[in-house]
Amino acid sequence: QVQLVESGGGVVQAGGSLRLSCVASGTIFSINTMGWYRQAPGKQRELVAGITAGGTTNYADSVKGRFTISRDNAKKMVYLQMSNLKPEDTAVYYCNADLKHGLYIGSREYWGSGTQVTVSS
Repeated sequence: QVQLVESGGGVVQAGGSLRLSCVASGTIFSINTMGWYRQAPGKQRELVAGITAGGTTNYADSVKGRFTISRDNAKKMVYLQMSNLKPEDTAVYYCNADLKHGLYIGSREYWGSGTQVTVSS
């Protein structure tokens, strides 16, 4: 099957930076969109940033200008560079990928188990 494994979370002071990484492994024919979501305590999971296989990106308004998403298709990895972090960015960050197991098989969505990001004021 497929696994998505995140890394790079931690505790940082407001104004600081972190870089999240996620690697996909398993039986993968192709990966369409990859993205990062986050979920803060008591809140719904929300999209932070997404990137297509061709490199088109989209961001939540709250992170535009501060976060940058990128991917390495050969390594099956997606990254999230987070700068000027704010306490409200504190959440569990989840990696997401929409991928295919074979040429004639429909795509399916997978999630990582999440990595905690805590921003102290």
